[in-house]
Amino acid sequence: MKLDGRRQSDNVDDRRGRMAGKTSLGIGGVIIGAIIIWIMGGDPMSFLSQQASEGLTNTEQVYTPTPEEEEAAAFSKTILAGTEDVWKEIFEQNNMTYVPPKMVLFTGSTTSGCGTAASSTGPFYCPVDKTLYIDLSFFNQMRDQLSAGGDFAYAYVVAHEVGHHVQNLLGTLDQVQRRQRQVGKTESNQLNVRLELQADFYAGVWAYHDNKIFQSIEEGDIEEGLNAASQIGDDRLQMEAQGYTVPDSFNHGTSAQRARWLKKGLQTGNITDGDTFSMSYSQL
Repeated sequence: MKLDGRRQSDNVDDRRGRMAGKTSLGIGGVIIGAIIIWIMGGDPMSFLSQQASEGLTNTEQVYTPTPEEEEAAAFSKTILAGTEDVWKEIFEQNNMTYVPPKMVLFTGSTTSGCGTAASSTGPFYCPVDKTLYIDLSFFNQMRDQLSAGGDFAYAYVVAHEVGHHVQNLLGTLDQVQRRQRQVGKTESNQLNVRLELQADFYAGVWAYHDNKIFQSIEEGDIEEGLNAASQIGDDRLQMEAQGYTVPDSFNHGTSAQRARWLKKGLQTGNITDGDTFSMSYSQL
């Protein structure tokens, strides 16, 4: 992708190097804590020594990202900025106001409005705090473990999660989640597949307009994106993990479905073409 000279979003909370749940009492809290321990007959000096030791440890544990990770962070901020520009314009054309999501970069784990965010769960969008969460090491996993590397493939991941934010703003996410609470597991999974395929479509819509504005797509980029969509299909992942598939348990869509809806968004750029809910499930 051609991203030279593009702005980076400042709507980013960089938590890399911070452990989930790690908090500091502060000087006031330490003093109050020591007083309480003294009143209760404990040893305040031991408490103060412990706090000083932990504070020193936290100070010494400075996180230093690799140049590769810094490049991935800058890339992600640039893509997020691109989604801000594109979706702002699309919403305005439809007489709506686009409120962009925040993006949290983290390592290992962190807290979110939807609970703990961990590297093992992969990138996700939390509708409660309207935030995307991503451990940048996922891009390495895509390249090394899923054979789904490439800058457009990584951009697709960010744009897909922003697609869920668009669904949230449009009310689609809430409607589906309410329906999921009323149906059985199989139908709930199918509703989730519809959500995920629409987010894939919205990622394609973003790419269509981003290229129209910035001429960002280069030769081979679209193939990278379609390959990434195929590599993370439920059928492919289940086959690789257990040697067989369980279609009723699919909750993101097959490789063919994911590639098809991403491609459709790339070709049309029109959000009205992304209705994954009206057609029968077998037609997706």
